[in-house]
Amino acid sequence: MIRKAFAMTLLPGMEEEYRRRHNPIWPELSRTLSEHGVHNYSIFLDGPNHRLFAYAEIESESRWNQIAGTPVCREWWTSMKELMVTNADESPAAMDLPEVFHLD
Repeated sequence: MIRKAFAMTLLPGMEEEYRRRHNPIWPELSRTLSEHGVHNYSIFLDGPNHRLFAYAEIESESRWNQIAGTPVCREWWTSMKELMVTNADESPAAMDLPEVFHLD
């Protein structure tokens, strides 16, 4: 299993709406994540800095990258773009965070 972490940025004042839209996330998005080998996915909020820290365990980088091409992922991005910093294709502007320490 590959441990993956990345950071994203919420727009100020969007914390509660971001929480609301994730509780629960769309069933078809959850299913797509599972079908693409994503496990143990969590997102944490650093409220004062509007930063999101995401952690997921994935089966492969290739399958993880394929999620971006699914219709449900594209629809999710469109629905979330008003809440966060995004790229031109509406994907969340995310910065990969390299692992520097792990303890089992």
